[in-house]
Amino acid sequence: MSAKGSFSDTDEKQAPQVEVHVAAADREVDTAAQLAAALDGELTPEESTRLRRKIDWHILPLMCVLYWIQFMDKTTLGSSSILGIRTATHLTTNQYNWLGTIFYLSYLVFEYPQNLALQRFPVGKWMSINIFVWGVALCSHAACKNFGGLFAVRLILGMCEGSITAGFMIVSSMFYTRTEQTLRVGYWFLMNGTAQIISGFLSFGVLHIKTSNFEPWQWLMVITGALTLITAVLYWFLFPDSPTNAWFLTPQERAMAVKRIQENQTGVENKHFKMEQVYEALLDPKTWLFALFSALDNVPNSLTNQRQIIVSSFGFSNLQTTLLGCVDGLIEIVTIFTGVRLAARYKDARAYVGTIYFLPNILGVFLINFLPWENKVGLLFGQWLTGVGTTGFVLSLSWISSVTAGHTKRVTTNAIMLIAYCVGNATAPFMWQAKYQPRNHIPWIIIGICYVICPVLLLLIRALLARENKKRDAEPVDDKYEEVYIEVVLPDGTRTERRVDKEFLDLTDRQNRDFRYVL
Repeated sequence: MSAKGSFSDTDEKQAPQVEVHVAAADREVDTAAQLAAALDGELTPEESTRLRRKIDWHILPLMCVLYWIQFMDKTTLGSSSILGIRTATHLTTNQYNWLGTIFYLSYLVFEYPQNLALQRFPVGKWMSINIFVWGVALCSHAACKNFGGLFAVRLILGMCEGSITAGFMIVSSMFYTRTEQTLRVGYWFLMNGTAQIISGFLSFGVLHIKTSNFEPWQWLMVITGALTLITAVLYWFLFPDSPTNAWFLTPQERAMAVKRIQENQTGVENKHFKMEQVYEALLDPKTWLFALFSALDNVPNSLTNQRQIIVSSFGFSNLQTTLLGCVDGLIEIVTIFTGVRLAARYKDARAYVGTIYFLPNILGVFLINFLPWENKVGLLFGQWLTGVGTTGFVLSLSWISSVTAGHTKRVTTNAIMLIAYCVGNATAPFMWQAKYQPRNHIPWIIIGICYVICPVLLLLIRALLARENKKRDAEPVDDKYEEVYIEVVLPDGTRTERRVDKEFLDLTDRQNRDFRYVL
């Protein structure tokens, strides 16, 4: 393998026509570089559509099922709160809050190691191992008799589930174009709403199970844990690691799948860790703006483990509360689906759509704080309105993947954003103190402040990226990385040199001046 023109950033003034060492070239280029270079011609729109449908059919159902499973598993604590877990394990309010926090603290601590593992090991296999371990941990909840036991299994859950959203963000960027990513991230994320509906019916069902030595909350843990273990087996055999080795694609289709996402200018993946890309991620302002958005947007996510308790405090029975939780799920499904469709339909509208969907949340906070306590229906509708803004976080997940190039940089940026997600989720449960009940004015005011700041951050990110795009439009054409070649093996077995497109050099979004940020 050789290259004409270095594509390393180690020497900005290096002259062209310099030979690059074989090992250095292997490290620099994307894993899909050979496939892309070996493919002659361009894809027709019909071929691209057919291939996208095939990819959708094989990976979207698995992604949707797992996201449903992981959210249902994560919220079993909230569902169990009215199924007897607090009484059976003698939990105080503070201990219950700690069980919500330890999940996200563990998620936080293991998030960057999980992202590094997703870069180093096959994505599908690594995820399936994590799914299996957390399935065992979930089933183990049923054997816990006190706070210490629940603390341990919740810690394991957080450690393992940290691989899922990060893995999905990586896989989505491997298989789909930028517009398609917005839709697909929305499709698998809205399964959180489906999980709330199914979990509501499951909770309703297990309330009717009458066994002398096994309580309803224990049945819920065992049933959801069993579903998780089945999912782990499916992922081991069916979930692809990348387009370059997807079992359901022919060799020709793999090359076409790689060529199809060339417009992203982000490549597929690179298994080599590049410290210089880590530094770039840490010094990039948009990394920290997305992280701040993620942290603040997930302070209200503490409602996940509080919703059942809050609705019950409005005066609804346990059975009514479990069924009313299904409405939360329906709202999330509808709002995420419509939000991502709008963002995909209208060019450069991600920030605007996200901002609009935060407005009902702010209204909901006002209703909950100022309606008379006797108006339980109005209070319930106010709480339902606070679920609309989830769309903003979904859009941010696909957005950050679309505006970050360089595999190590993308892994690092994803990790920082998800660590911030954990910070918001881990700190927020402690604002739900017994002394604030039943109105919980202080927690709701904090949530309202977050809902005001988050749309401002989305608009600020958009302004920053739009300014950078204008700056690049005014620059002369950058041909620094135009003459890079790689040795490929053609279908007839002959070897030849082919030019590697800039998109497959594992360049970061700052290095590649042809890169334009989607807004």
